[in-house]
Amino acid sequence: MLEINTAITRGIILAAGDGDRMGELTKDRPKVLIQMNQGEPLITFPIRALAAAGIKNVAIVVGYLAEEVRRNLEDGSQHGVNLSYVDNPDYLGGNAISAWKAKSWTAGEPVILCMGDHLIEKNAIRRLLSNKVITDTLCVEYQPAPYHNIEEATKVALFEDGSIRYIGKELKRWDALDTGVFLLTDKFFAAVDELTKLRGVNIEMSDVINFMVSQGDRFNTCDVSGCSWMDIDIEEDLKIAQARGALDGLYL
Repeated sequence: MLEINTAITRGIILAAGDGDRMGELTKDRPKVLIQMNQGEPLITFPIRALAAAGIKNVAIVVGYLAEEVRRNLEDGSQHGVNLSYVDNPDYLGGNAISAWKAKSWTAGEPVILCMGDHLIEKNAIRRLLSNKVITDTLCVEYQPAPYHNIEEATKVALFEDGSIRYIGKELKRWDALDTGVFLLTDKFFAAVDELTKLRGVNIEMSDVINFMVSQGDRFNTCDVSGCSWMDIDIEEDLKIAQARGALDGLYL
């Protein structure tokens, strides 16, 4: 059994976006509240994965139809966590801005960050937490499953030591896929501070990582190949996940 690094106690889930690529499904409800097969909202999966890995203090970054998210999740006790809410009025910007809005909530501590529209199992987070060294890290998949949408996925090119060389959707040559699960430190938030001064709020997580690497900072990876995960990006992804019962091993 993996030995978990108990120094990390906080998690962030990004749930601010308007989910415009999901069409009518998000016209009057947040994407993260779309129901899966057993009536569970999509965001339930990252919440329960964090809880099962021992992360009980979780901040949900909200924006589009924020009150609907608050009303549905309340204080999080039904999912075994203590939820806080962070507002992002700039939710039409990049997802890194949502992460940045939670900077004060982190109180300078390292955090696990998950995307609210990603299905993820607890073992992926447990692998990340088993690392002894706390440094900025992205969980990656080396062996994509048939249900992973490669065209829509964010790809990662690596240095020989396994750290990130470049990350982006447009990569033609790549080594792994971005699973949407991160370990972030103050170094990441400092990079967002710098980048927003240059580019405003249209900044994605991948932009920040590439900026950090260009500045000589190392961004590590954690291999979570074999763990169940899926990015629900478009309606077709949702249909695939529902057809598979929300993917094997994800109902905890």
